[in-house]
Amino acid sequence: MYKLLPPSLLLASCAVSGPLWAQAEPVSTQALPTVEVSAPRLARELYATPAAVSILDRDAIAQGQQRVRLDESLVRVPGVFVQNRDNFAQGQRIAIRGFGARAPFGVRGITVMVDGIPYTLPDGQAQLDAIDLDSAERIEVIRGPSSVLYGNAAGGVIDVTTADGRDNPGTRLRVGVGSDGYRKAALQTGGAQGEWSHHVSFSALNMDGYRDQSSTEKYLLNAKLRRELGSERVLTAIVNLLENPRSEDPGGLTLGAAMDNPKGTVDSGFYSPTRLDSHQKVDQQLVGLQYEDLAAGPGELYLKGFIARRDFEQQLPYVGDSRLGYKRDYMGASAEYHHDITLGELPLSYVAGVDVARQSDDRFRNDVNAQGAVGDQVADETQKATSAGVFAQGDLDITEQVTLSLGARFDRVELDIDDRYIADEDGDQSGERTYNEWSGSAGLSYRYRPQHQVYINTGTAFETPTFAEFANPAGGGFNPSIEPQKAWNREVGMRGYIEPLAMDYDVALFSVRVRDELVPYDDGGRTFYQNAGDTNRDGLEVALGWQLADQWRLDSALTLARYEFDRFSTPDERFDGKRIPGLPEQTWVNQLTWESSAHRFATLETQYTGDMVADNANETDIDSYWLVNLRAGDGWQLGRDTRLNAYVGVRNLFDQEHYANVRLNGTYGRYYEPAPGRSVYGGVEMRF
Repeated sequence: MYKLLPPSLLLASCAVSGPLWAQAEPVSTQALPTVEVSAPRLARELYATPAAVSILDRDAIAQGQQRVRLDESLVRVPGVFVQNRDNFAQGQRIAIRGFGARAPFGVRGITVMVDGIPYTLPDGQAQLDAIDLDSAERIEVIRGPSSVLYGNAAGGVIDVTTADGRDNPGTRLRVGVGSDGYRKAALQTGGAQGEWSHHVSFSALNMDGYRDQSSTEKYLLNAKLRRELGSERVLTAIVNLLENPRSEDPGGLTLGAAMDNPKGTVDSGFYSPTRLDSHQKVDQQLVGLQYEDLAAGPGELYLKGFIARRDFEQQLPYVGDSRLGYKRDYMGASAEYHHDITLGELPLSYVAGVDVARQSDDRFRNDVNAQGAVGDQVADETQKATSAGVFAQGDLDITEQVTLSLGARFDRVELDIDDRYIADEDGDQSGERTYNEWSGSAGLSYRYRPQHQVYINTGTAFETPTFAEFANPAGGGFNPSIEPQKAWNREVGMRGYIEPLAMDYDVALFSVRVRDELVPYDDGGRTFYQNAGDTNRDGLEVALGWQLADQWRLDSALTLARYEFDRFSTPDERFDGKRIPGLPEQTWVNQLTWESSAHRFATLETQYTGDMVADNANETDIDSYWLVNLRAGDGWQLGRDTRLNAYVGVRNLFDQEHYANVRLNGTYGRYYEPAPGRSVYGGVEMRF
């Protein structure tokens, strides 16, 4: 089923190991502290959770990192693959067990949550640009389909929690610089006084970029204000503001162009990122309000609501209908009730709730000529998506060691387009689609020792096409031949901590069958989507860790998988048995960290990414590659409450040529976005 790794990789994997669900502190030969997970909505101890869940703490997110892109920390999670870290106009592409790989840009098929607020829209697409990694305290990743928890587009879940000021009082000022014109400043302040606590984080990022036409400028504010209303009730307000006045898009290259001038762009008449000044700009505001009552009758009540506004404009790198944008209103709310009861004589913990959300996009599109002048409007429409879901999930303790978990959810997703641009050549493209979907899950956990667990689970998931994916190649409203994709996930796993060796492990075997897989294809220079029949995703994920000594730790994450089309054909070709493009089938990450008690540290990181294919026909191969990264830091106490920290990092230490992004089924062979060679960054942070 799986391709063999290179011999050197196999030999090394037998000798080393390291964990991916992180510990807050280095682990000595003592029992691990209790770790609780909340991304599965029903909060429970990790060793009672019948699912593959990875946890990253603040050290994993921040130590010696630029804190600019999610891949800096997610690289440590098996089963997760992130591309496109250097093109801010297109955004990072995240795949979890193959879900999300189809997107030519941005995030599809994965639910992204930040402080309980869904950054994944009702139509299934998500944006990552407003996630503030400077204030992130914890990231939980569910490595598998989770529609029973979050509904549409939950092929995996990324749940980010930011600081609220209680655990990290004081002020931090950090300044960083580096290769390719990297400049970033971040200011954070927070604290608690009586019933109030707060945390405010502001950052400013500027980068010239490795390639021509790849600069970015971004400002981000994330703030929390928390008020305790007695010992059992809490009210929290959240404000998130994003201003991204400019992020340039250098576009894709052919293989020849990428080899000749990896920093350059293409100028082919109708396609020219530089001449057309391809870029995007974003302005977004989000406000959320959350209430928790831990004594709501016999249980706990959680209420959440938010409203967001996003203004977006983008110039694509080709002549024609390439200037587009929208004004989006997005709002939603959720209610959850948690309760512990007995069923007969057996303890039962359950959560029941409802989620609702609505997005409304006023979209436009204009023609652009070869000189970059914006011309006539060619599209004017309002896209509306409304989702509503009800769910319930419960854990029944059959014995002290065995827990049965069951869950069910019903979702209704309504998509509507109101076309206000009526032209003779395209007619009225208004339309609507409604989907009613059930999801279910079942899992069994056996904790055969206090720090060792085995589990098995199965579940279903669904994913509707996004508005962009509903585009009709024949013109006129929604594409009538495209439907949601459905997934059936099966998983067996084990995790634990071997106390005499100070070693922890997390192993999962998964098998996912997807029906009506959504895949992109090119038609006349534009990307459209179709259902590809069935696909198979099978794999092994291993996360291991070894505390070699008090100051030394070795962490490792290995993924071996097979992602392939089972049944997929077009009028001209058959792709049965072909690999799904854009996904490596082997990845392996190792981190060797030395850390002293005086906050001095050094981490040597190796990343192996296996070969990929770039197109459905598997005719374009992308070679495997190794990257070596190094980061180190130190700190000095300047006064009782003042501390100075400094850090430096080197990415791609050995200047390995590789691609930061592979554009799937790229038009005219423009698959390649070259990655930077050796790059250096560093910074200082003052805490007071």
